[in-house]
Amino acid sequence: MRLTNVAADARPQVRTLLIAAALTIALWFIPFAEVLTYPFRLFVTFIHEGGHVLAALLTFSHVQSLSVSMDGSGLVYASPSSWVSLLLFSSAGYVGAAAFGALLLILIRRAVAARWVLMGSAAFIFILTVVFGLLKPTWNGSELSKVPFTVIAGAAISLALVAVARYASARVATFFVSFLAVQCILNALLDLKTVFFLSTPLAHNIHTDAKNMSDATYIPQMFWVIAWIGLSVLILSVALRAYSNNCKRKENQQDLPFEEPLGV
Repeated sequence: MRLTNVAADARPQVRTLLIAAALTIALWFIPFAEVLTYPFRLFVTFIHEGGHVLAALLTFSHVQSLSVSMDGSGLVYASPSSWVSLLLFSSAGYVGAAAFGALLLILIRRAVAARWVLMGSAAFIFILTVVFGLLKPTWNGSELSKVPFTVIAGAAISLALVAVARYASARVATFFVSFLAVQCILNALLDLKTVFFLSTPLAHNIHTDAKNMSDATYIPQMFWVIAWIGLSVLILSVALRAYSNNCKRKENQQDLPFEEPLGV
């Protein structure tokens, strides 16, 4: 992305986004850096599984449990109420994570205070943890062995987000939100790449969202993976366009903490 093609008031924000993206990619190649990125991986897993939960609730389906494992994987047990419900439920994980990252970018671009974005994200993960990670599986007797780690991870992530919102400076909080957005988008695309290879004929009945769709529709897994990749890229393209275009401000809207003065 050339900054000369970006709206003047968006350039500081785009630089911040590029720094967050560069840092994320750099950490992929640093030995043992996964220790540093592990909490962010769990954050993305909660968002991914939260997408499944929201899709199930919006289609009036019953959600039995949500669990997150130590290896960073996650699982939602639900009973889709219809074929349409199954379609939305299975698609909402990867696409939902990409959409959440895009939403974070747009909120920051629209000068929504980073602390409120972080508080909202913390509340979302906390509700998922308590309702679907603890109460639901306890009541249904589903995935009980995974409840402790799910609850500990969800509570820790929620508290960490609240701490950053409460104690970090506006500049640091804004960068943190940008970093979370990049994590959601890039991890969603990386996970889809993995599912793409798991959907080839060489893979042997590995359980994925794409396999669920294939079993229900008799349409090859590869079709669904490619469709999800295309939709995720489209969401990212729309978000980046909105992020880099001119943004009309309300009269009472404050400048972002890292914005350059006019004329720079």
